[in-house]
Amino acid sequence: MGSNAKKDTPFGRADFLRLAEEQYGDRPEYLWRTSPHNAVLRHPENRKWYAVLMQVSREKLGLAGAGPVDIVDLKCDPTLAGSLRLAPGILPGYHMHKGNWITLVLDGSVEEETVRFLLDRSHSLTAQGAGTKPPAGGRTWLIPANPKYYDVEAAFAAQDTIRWKQSSRVAVGDTIYLYVAAPVSAILYQCKAVEVDIPFRRTGGPVKLERVMEIQRLHQFRPDQLTLDVLRSHGVYAVRGPRSVPEPLLEEIHFLLRQAGKEVP
Repeated sequence: MGSNAKKDTPFGRADFLRLAEEQYGDRPEYLWRTSPHNAVLRHPENRKWYAVLMQVSREKLGLAGAGPVDIVDLKCDPTLAGSLRLAPGILPGYHMHKGNWITLVLDGSVEEETVRFLLDRSHSLTAQGAGTKPPAGGRTWLIPANPKYYDVEAAFAAQDTIRWKQSSRVAVGDTIYLYVAAPVSAILYQCKAVEVDIPFRRTGGPVKLERVMEIQRLHQFRPDQLTLDVLRSHGVYAVRGPRSVPEPLLEEIHFLLRQAGKEVP
């Protein structure tokens, strides 16, 4: 089932399990004899859980209504978890560390796209080596491109590697996301820095250049995927110069890359 498929029924437990199998090839493990409905999904490499499915009474969750409901616990960034819990169907982790886990109610309260994003984030956070410091050449940048001064779309249509103004401490191997300003107003390109600190002096024209770098295009996003509105929802209200990519926005970018079958840096 694709992310844009329309359904007449709410996104529930069976949909969640099918999604996990499609995305990662994992099937649920039922570990508790006394709770045969409860299950975990975990990485085959490190055996860490990234999802815990349970059936709990609505009363225990503080929800209106009677009877049991399917839920799933997912690991989440503490900085993101607080704001997520303000949304319908997202609660503090049930029977898990409430700072690092959240609970999704699988009764249609949470939209499928949100479930997909949070499942992908939990899978990443619990993967082998998650949370380790990235090596040199592993930083991620958000850099603006102004079509008034340079037609980056035409440049990348002609070749995959171009030269770009360098005004920050970019290192070879760093990942660069190019935000193309109005009328596009969206991140269009994922690139990699392949050469930096190239002397290039130009004082005339609207942009002063003293050094440049070579960047290689790795992926092109659709203009409707990482719009300015999406960036604003993750705390990026303008892109006026090179800056690091906030973690919540980076996770959304990684989710889109995985959907496209691309390698995540």
